[in-house]
Formats: sequence, C-alpha cells, structure tokens
Amino acid sequence: GFSEDYSIAEDSVNSPKHYNTGGIECIESIEASMSKLEFAGYLKGNLSKYIWRYNYKGKPKEDLLKAKWYLERLLQTTGD
Repeated sequence: GFSEDYSIAEDSVNSPKHYNTGGIECIESIEASMSKLEFAGYLKGNLSKYIWRYNYKGKPKEDLLKAKWYLERLLQTTGD
C-alpha cells in the first residue's frame, strides 16, 4: 500500500544514505559552495527534473516526494 511505499520513499527522499558521508549531507555542502541565488537555481532545477520525470522512471510517488522536498527547501531558502 501507499503507506508502506511512502516510508521507503521517505528514507530515500529526506535522508538518502548515499548522500551522507562522515555526517555531512551533500545538500549542505552544495549550499555552502554557492551564493543564495545560485542555490535557489539549483533547487529549482532539481524540482523541475523530478516533476518532469515522475511519470517515466517507474517510481512516480518517490519522484513527487522528491519534488516536494526541493520545493519546500526552495521556499525556506527564498523566504518572503
């Protein structure tokens, strides 16, 4: 069911093990290497990617959750 799929997707969406090395999240490293405007563009690009492909890669729910994650991070980054 969806709840089972959601819990699996949630791990791969919010804290994928392959993006965390030595206690450092890859996204944090990327953010630190960019200006605020550059990082917002990076988030927007990833958001677009997951929306674009969600119906084609065989994991639509996971891709939509990833798009949601990037949208929420973009909202946090850009503020009001």
